[in-house]
Amino acid sequence: MLILPDIFLQRTKNILNSEFDDFVDALNRNPVVSLRKNPHKNTDINSCGNVAWCKDGIYLPYRTSFTLDPDFHAGAYYIQEASSMFLEQVFKQYFCKNDKIIALDLCAAPGGKATHLLSLLPENSLLVANDVIRGRTKILYENLVKWGNPNIVITNNDPKNFVLLNNFFDLILVDAPCSGEGMFRKDNEAAKEWSIENVKLCAERQRRILADAWNSLKHDGLLIYCTCTYNIEENEQNVKWMTDKFSATNLHVKTQTEWGITENLIPEIFSYRFYPHKTKGEGFCLSVLRKNADSTQYRERKATQKQKNIPATFDFARTYLLNAEKYNFIIENNVIKAIPKEIANEINIIENRLRCLFAGVMAGTIKGKNFVPSHSLAMSADLNIDAFPKINVDKLSALKFLHRDNLAFDSHTIGYNLICFNNNVLGWVKNIGNRTNNLYPQEWRILMGIKS
Repeated sequence: MLILPDIFLQRTKNILNSEFDDFVDALNRNPVVSLRKNPHKNTDINSCGNVAWCKDGIYLPYRTSFTLDPDFHAGAYYIQEASSMFLEQVFKQYFCKNDKIIALDLCAAPGGKATHLLSLLPENSLLVANDVIRGRTKILYENLVKWGNPNIVITNNDPKNFVLLNNFFDLILVDAPCSGEGMFRKDNEAAKEWSIENVKLCAERQRRILADAWNSLKHDGLLIYCTCTYNIEENEQNVKWMTDKFSATNLHVKTQTEWGITENLIPEIFSYRFYPHKTKGEGFCLSVLRKNADSTQYRERKATQKQKNIPATFDFARTYLLNAEKYNFIIENNVIKAIPKEIANEINIIENRLRCLFAGVMAGTIKGKNFVPSHSLAMSADLNIDAFPKINVDKLSALKFLHRDNLAFDSHTIGYNLICFNNNVLGWVKNIGNRTNNLYPQEWRILMGIKS
């Protein structure tokens, strides 16, 4: 039985009225399990239904050990709450699939909505995935590299720093840090730590984040604001504050009745709430705001070019990516990077103004006269898989590779080989003749023991 604070129960009862008992009953049932498939990788996983508002979202009949699924480590899917996949409906209803879109996920770690946006954005678009906490960018980096989309920049900045990119983004997603009421049935500790004081602190912090982000949005651009909490202070009241303070337009999103979404809790405010007694997912709330035009217009900028082209002796790196002609190949600190040409200028601007940790595809590192391919290259959806010898392994060998064991193979080519499972790439090994070195990233390896 989930123990909830009395004041939380009373406040929520005032919102739900006759639905309150059903809500409490749902909180004491097991949470549903859902994930979203990567459209560029292979996924064989048994589902018990589709997420109605997300093309690649599915429900699972039970929670399994994803750590022991090699496809999970290959970036073939992302474990994500079904409710938060509603982001897709906003995108489909307000953006043209052929437009170039420059997007920002301001509070992106661990990467669920960022990977979702990467699957939705047109090919010539760019996503900046930011998190203010440096430690959280490590898991963000891991998840985005595994997802394999090259149109990405990962940054580590306070939201206020984005004033340096005034009128820059077509779309900003603010998945704001919140009091976490929607996660109570998955996280009992969150329920124990809840307080009305923390709700007020979260609401104030959310307003600061929204205000900091607003200048970075182009006029007529959209800001998607969402939380995983139920209270009005952190949701509708913040949306009302944005419409009053910044003259933002709060937009309507079409839904289907059978989805069970609770809409427009407060008159004149479009909000979309997910409750576990009505929708198959956890607690979530989303609203959309449009920035209206004023006298200041976005001006196209050209960034100073600081990068160097790769040396001719390493020009072979171009053959490692499909459609290599769409990339600029550059070298920085002996690292060869491939930057999509259509967004190269925007990436340069961002790198000139913000603290950037990663961009495009890291093809590999030059060590003396040698080229060492990177894990980013192995995970890329544009990897030219035929440029390297492949070793197809069974599940046990795949898990041992991910555990970072050194494996023995009957026969394979001297040099760098791709380890593949279920038509997905897991990473590199290097055959040096008398042994094979496992090059899977040390910090990403499976820590639990692997049994035969």
